[in-house]
Amino acid sequence: MNAPLKPPVIAEILADACVSISNLKANPAAVIAEAQIRQVAILNRNRPVAYVISPGVWEHICDLFADHQLLREAEAALESDEEGVEVSLDDLL
Repeated sequence: MNAPLKPPVIAEILADACVSISNLKANPAAVIAEAQIRQVAILNRNRPVAYVISPGVWEHICDLFADHQLLREAEAALESDEEGVEVSLDDLL
């Protein structure tokens, strides 16, 4: 009986540039400099093992996560049976 064929493993790379771990070890400053311009995937045996991103991109990701958390809290509050507190716009300003 023949063994079933296994499809090749394909890894999606979510970056604009790639570098091997060997090249990262040889010149980490160049990889960090490139990450200021675009996302860099670190590859080990042609598979992504890490990503290097700029501080600005990281801050944007954190902001998106915080906004998502606030949205979930607001949705949960709206779905709860608790009575809301009525306020005017003048009270908020």
